[in-house]
Amino acid sequence: METLEDATEQKHLSVPCSYETHKRRKHMIIKNFVLTGGPCGGKTTAIEKIKEVYGGRGYTVLTMSETATDLINGGIAPWTCGTNCDFQSVILKLQLQREEAYHYAATTMKTDKVIILYDRGAMDNRGYMNSEEYAKALRFAGVTEQELLDRYDAIFHMETAAKNKDESAYSTANNTARYETREQAIKVDDNVLDAWKDHSHRYIIKNAPTIEAKINVLISKIDGLL
Repeated sequence: METLEDATEQKHLSVPCSYETHKRRKHMIIKNFVLTGGPCGGKTTAIEKIKEVYGGRGYTVLTMSETATDLINGGIAPWTCGTNCDFQSVILKLQLQREEAYHYAATTMKTDKVIILYDRGAMDNRGYMNSEEYAKALRFAGVTEQELLDRYDAIFHMETAAKNKDESAYSTANNTARYETREQAIKVDDNVLDAWKDHSHRYIIKNAPTIEAKINVLISKIDGLL
């Protein structure tokens, strides 16, 4: 029977590797985790905590930055591309290419346990598109929705601070690529939540009195998967 690790390996790796690398990866544990959610959900802070906690437990933690943010900061944005569909298609294509590079690099490392942490995953794009645009983006990337879902071991949805009763909790100040209003952030959070609804291991991390308490819930969910 095909294991999750075998399936993940087949989906991510399309480049040749050395014999020694091939032998080593057969004994590796590689977990692919996505941190997602609406804007200002605490993902950046959570990533640093995950690196600290699991790095201390012997895991090699690799973190892939948000593809959309990298593109926007580089001048490729919804308002500079021809259409929103063009922008989202570029994100999806680059997201998949970057993920494959991270996964392949992980297999070459002299370590037994790896966590690859993605700041947003491939399905996040769906939260920013209508159904017609989404279908076009899938065709452009040459993938199906099920193939996207199958790439990841777990999805952790960090609820946007825009849903906090305290309206001041939401801010665009700590991310120059964040442009959504509070109302838009709530809509994106709901859309992204819906986009990942069919993943078998999706966990919703609700807002808490403090970001530390919120991240502690996240850590406990990850613990249950390792």
